[in-house]
Amino acid sequence: MRIARLLFALAAAPLAAAAASPIANEPTLSADAALQALAGALDRCRSEGQHVSVTVVDAAGRVKATVRDDGAAPHTAEHSLRKAYTALSYRMPSAEYGKRAAQAKGVAIGPQLLPNITTAAGGVPVKAGGATIGAVGVSGTPSSAGGGAGDAKCAAAGVELVENRMSER
Repeated sequence: MRIARLLFALAAAPLAAAAASPIANEPTLSADAALQALAGALDRCRSEGQHVSVTVVDAAGRVKATVRDDGAAPHTAEHSLRKAYTALSYRMPSAEYGKRAAQAKGVAIGPQLLPNITTAAGGVPVKAGGATIGAVGVSGTPSSAGGGAGDAKCAAAGVELVENRMSER
């Protein structure tokens, strides 16, 4: 009887695959929402006298909006991208990914070697209905302010602005 069930399951598998749609429709962050998140994060940092770079990526990890503020260090542009990309890839704040990586103590170092992955704080995912639709990355607040805590606070402000506007609709 088990063999018959297995044969039936194997025979039915191609039928299920044939019924799947060849077109994927996944939610992602719009250009307007990306600009709002960028402005929210930048405004928060500027209100605290910080000059930073902000990058917003969509659900596929493509840059939707980016800016290096006047006075921000040159490396901050690249680092803000890495923070956003990490938050998107792992669907968690980049600081949380950093904590998990540190706890692994070299056991799972492979993911940290991937392009655009970082363990630094400052990347925050944007979520809608349980799906991660983008992320905001900020780089440039002084590390003496808490090891990226300032970056994370600014990124969270941008994400909060967008998520609040989504919940109003």
